[in-house]
Amino acid sequence: MIPKTIDINVDVGEGIGNESELMPFISSCNIACGGHAGNTDTMRNVVKLAKKYRVKIGAHPSFPDKVNFGRINMEMSNEALFKSIKDQIDDLVAILDEEQEPLHHVKPHGALYNLAAVDEKIAHIVIEVIKTISSPVKLYVPFKSEIEKLAISQNIPIIYEAFADRNYNDDLTLVSRKKEAASIHNENHLFEHIFYMILKQKVKTITGKDIDIKVQTFCIHGDNPNAVNLIKNLELRLKKHSIQIK
Repeated sequence: MIPKTIDINVDVGEGIGNESELMPFISSCNIACGGHAGNTDTMRNVVKLAKKYRVKIGAHPSFPDKVNFGRINMEMSNEALFKSIKDQIDDLVAILDEEQEPLHHVKPHGALYNLAAVDEKIAHIVIEVIKTISSPVKLYVPFKSEIEKLAISQNIPIIYEAFADRNYNDDLTLVSRKKEAASIHNENHLFEHIFYMILKQKVKTITGKDIDIKVQTFCIHGDNPNAVNLIKNLELRLKKHSIQIK
């Protein structure tokens, strides 16, 4: 059965400046909170936009590495990584409190996200940070990942995420950005990629295999050069199948 609604999330506050164009078309967002990008001003501006368009707000913490945009693994002690992630989320929560908006979810960024999917130690650090948040929040996780298993065992509510504009390997990891086929830029290809997952609950991998996947939210990267057009086209195509972004 085709769902009547789907959630589309976008990474924002990363210095691209396209948030005002994206917000009318999405249902949740992940705000960079100073690790790989962003500062107090950008967080506050994006929170205000999300509030205006009633978009669910998530924290998007990362390795503290603006030089590499949080996309390279960093060697850090468990204590230092815990503190960095917690401080980033706390900075966003302070702004949300000012705006009287709730934190809906947490979604790690880049290398931290990818590492937490396969590395139990990193996943554990993220989970321990989540447990310090006073209000109930959800955690965006990939299907069949280490962080998914750990979150379930610790009774952390999860939302399964898949990537609309990224290709997958057979083990459900993302194709490395070092490879040309990592990202999807074509509007038709992106729609087909998402719609196949919606219809079949499977993803077609880079080798052509069909692999089972669970998805409750789809991500389009805000720094994708074609992000705005991709989302506008996606909304139109989904409406033709009576699916709303909500």
